Amino acid sequence: MSTITASDVNKLRTMTGAGMMDCKKALVEAEGDFDKAIEILRKKGQKVAANRSDRESTEGAVIAAVNADSTSGAIISLNCETDFVGKNEGFVKLAQELATLALNFETKEDLLAADFHGITVAEKLIEQTGVIGEKIEIGSFERLHGAFVNSYIHAGNKIATLVALSANVAGADEAARNVAMQAAAMNPIALNEDGVDADTIAKEIEIAKDQLRAEGKPEAMLDNIAKGKLNRFFKDNTLVNQDYIKDSSMSVSAYVKSVDAGLTVTGFKRAALG
Repeated sequence: MSTITASDVNKLRTMTGAGMMDCKKALVEAEGDFDKAIEILRKKGQKVAANRSDRESTEGAVIAAVNADSTSGAIISLNCETDFVGKNEGFVKLAQELATLALNFETKEDLLAADFHGITVAEKLIEQTGVIGEKIEIGSFERLHGAFVNSYIHAGNKIATLVALSANVAGADEAARNVAMQAAAMNPIALNEDGVDADTIAKEIEIAKDQLRAEGKPEAMLDNIAKGKLNRFFKDNTLVNQDYIKDSSMSVSAYVKSVDAGLTVTGFKRAALG
């Protein structure tokens, strides 16, 4: 029987992220064979994952990443069961690595099938489920492309946003980050009026009419007044029409144009826990 040294255990721990005792037990069972030991740890992860499949994973870390030339961004949420795990340095580092890897893929399915240090991302999540003892999964997956893209991650990694601008001009970096911060704080439902779906618009008009009827307004006036209320809804809930949080005297669209007259916001993505 092979002698398992502390160095062997530490090597396996570095390779897998598993605990010292789990690594030692796996190496003893595998008689010192590292490949077999890794497989044992993965199977343990599969068992834990199966046992915790019905658990809610509403905590974790939401991370945004942007490529080197600032033309593409990705957001992923790495979800777990408890806030304690979600704040763990190793867990957050894994989320950051996965967000960077996500820049190479357009769907969550492709990311899960991607290579991650010799195993797939999906296998890594199962492995970490065994290591941590909680359900670990990728929740949100968002991609954004544009002439200039920047990101914002809210303190505590609970919310992350991406914003795309129409051009890479002087001041674009700060402007995109400020608008990304706006999207994180104000949670707009769409970029502008055109992005609001017809069902939402119809619902808002009906709500406005019901309120006006309750106030005793004549039926003939309802359509015109409801349209005014709908415009207010667009102002409050679409990103470019919202009051800019750092200067409420202007809209987000006006703020961006103050940086460069031809500059516009072309897209945004937002992901949050819960």
